[in-house]
Amino acid sequence: MLNNPTMTPLKQTPLYRDHVELGAKMVDFGGWDLPVQYEGILAEYAATRQSVTVFDVSHMGEFIIEGDALTSGLDRIVTMPIVDMPLKTCRYGMILNETGGVIDDLIVFRVERDNWFIVVNAATAEKDAAHFQKHLTAAAKFTDVSAQTGKLDLQGPRSREILKKFVSGAEKLDYYSFGFFDLLRENVLISRTGYTGELGYEIFFPWDKTPDLWRALLQSGDVKPAGLGARDILRLEMGYSLYGHELSEAINPLEAGLTKFVHFDKSFIGKDALLALKSSGMTRRIVGIVSEDKRSPRAGQKLFSGEPEAGVVTSGSFSPHCQRGIGLGFVPAALSVGEKIFFGDAGRKFPAQIASRFFYKTGSIKS
Repeated sequence: MLNNPTMTPLKQTPLYRDHVELGAKMVDFGGWDLPVQYEGILAEYAATRQSVTVFDVSHMGEFIIEGDALTSGLDRIVTMPIVDMPLKTCRYGMILNETGGVIDDLIVFRVERDNWFIVVNAATAEKDAAHFQKHLTAAAKFTDVSAQTGKLDLQGPRSREILKKFVSGAEKLDYYSFGFFDLLRENVLISRTGYTGELGYEIFFPWDKTPDLWRALLQSGDVKPAGLGARDILRLEMGYSLYGHELSEAINPLEAGLTKFVHFDKSFIGKDALLALKSSGMTRRIVGIVSEDKRSPRAGQKLFSGEPEAGVVTSGSFSPHCQRGIGLGFVPAALSVGEKIFFGDAGRKFPAQIASRFFYKTGSIKS
């Protein structure tokens, strides 16, 4: 309970009591009271890489947009093309401001020809909703279903095996596709997507029924709960961006290494600004950072190339896969992979090397 009555209470997912009963350590994450760990971050990381875990990500935002991709204005709002998307497939991309900064990264699901389901980050959901409503045309219908939608991510090389015990047919889904399936007497959307680098599924469940699914998965005896701590290491080893760290309205997708999710052969908000940036040349870019030992870079620390300050760490952690501290950060575009760099502050600097940001490449994600 918050001691200061003037503070805004943290939001809770439908699983808050379940997390507390499991002894989870709870933290404030973007205004939500969420579990950072249960058994321990490294144990939950290992269970995801080697077996199967479930994450509560019910705090994420979900929108439904009805309307033709072009006449609704939806195709112009997102950076990736959606006109040619087959039904029951998903695509990752971004929504940008007029200067090319990233308002949010998101996934678009094509449910029917003129029906779209969109998943956005929790911290930006209200801002995202306002952006969509501002730029969609009168031909579109926008509905925010975040408050009615719970979300559990079943992740790990055994996730397909476990899912088959609860639902028929979902195990046949291809990567970045989805379908509607009967699960615990509910017809729900299940997608073969995730944020861990392992084979996995995201299950969108009625908000007030989500505890039933959570408990059923844990009672199977095969699935362990995992929290934000393990999730952050898993995504960091994959080089995945986290909004507010590697992405923001002050960061554009070109310097963030996400150019392949920006299609310049279509119209989108922020396109002219990105074309101008391409023409003038990028001054900085995102890179991976590998420490010389287990000491980890931390978000906000400075990066140094020799004496001059060269950039900033955006994320960092100890990597069980690399057995070293790793991180992501922005450095001058002229610096290249293999060059020595230091992280820390003016008083104390620690040696590291610039590396590819994709640290983990042997996952079960597409198996």
